[in-house]
Amino acid sequence: MSRQTAPAAVRWTAYIGVAIVFAIACAFLSNWQLTKNADRSEQLALISRNYDATPVPLAQLLPPGEKLAPSRQWRQAELVGRYLPDHQLLVRNRVHDGTAAYEIVVPFQLADGRVFLVDRGWEPPGNSQSLPDSLPAAPSGELTVVVRLQPGEALPSSGDAAPAGQIPSIHLPTIAGLMGTGGDALDRGAYGTLVTESPAPATAPQPMEAPSDDPGPYLSYGVQWILFAVMGFVFIWYVIRSERRVRREEAADAAAVAELAASDPEAAAQWDAEASARRARTRLFPRRSDRDADDEDALLDRAGR
Repeated sequence: MSRQTAPAAVRWTAYIGVAIVFAIACAFLSNWQLTKNADRSEQLALISRNYDATPVPLAQLLPPGEKLAPSRQWRQAELVGRYLPDHQLLVRNRVHDGTAAYEIVVPFQLADGRVFLVDRGWEPPGNSQSLPDSLPAAPSGELTVVVRLQPGEALPSSGDAAPAGQIPSIHLPTIAGLMGTGGDALDRGAYGTLVTESPAPATAPQPMEAPSDDPGPYLSYGVQWILFAVMGFVFIWYVIRSERRVRREEAADAAAVAELAASDPEAAAQWDAEASARRARTRLFPRRSDRDADDEDALLDRAGR
């Protein structure tokens, strides 16, 4: 007859401890996903409020020397002045239309001398080279530009290395440094992605795509982690329930074997072996217990009970 190596109360306490630790881990993961869902919901609400809001002069949304307030991201700002095409740069490795494209950024000087960076759009890699085959030139002369405001980006963890005329990210202090003395006037508080240019140029870069309104899978993932925690306790309950059933069967089998051994030791030994095998099977396949019970009854009948 099989015997457990540790008292049932000790094993069951360990099982429940494992379930609790698993549930705590699931709770942390669920909270992480639900927090991401809340952040994504706030972002979508911000885009909904600001994306198509009426353009206003830049100074109303971003006073000189200040950083862009998070609540004003995606707002449309109007700029009046002229581009500084000599300081045009390409931002490399920007994903557009499934390719590692290049975005074209050009400083724009307002009438008051303030310089603001404009991301005019993107162009795909060339047919036989990584750089675009052509770059639409920024329009010359005075014009009115409408942009959507964005906060400056951080440098990538690999640093700011890039070929001449290119940058790895829209890191405004780096761009100001590349402009030389003219970079002192560059606004570090934000940059803008192009919406319109008036008068419109004959050719322009590919326009920036609208942001995705997909809420993401975070809510469903958060709920799934909660369900996993519950399933952990259900599984432990099932294991404890199965062990209790096996212990009851072992006790009943031991009593029956002891009774049978007095009259037929050989039949008792056979029944003990078959009962042990049946308990091993029913740990995984509890529905087989009825058929095994019938087999035991047949064995008892053969023993003459």
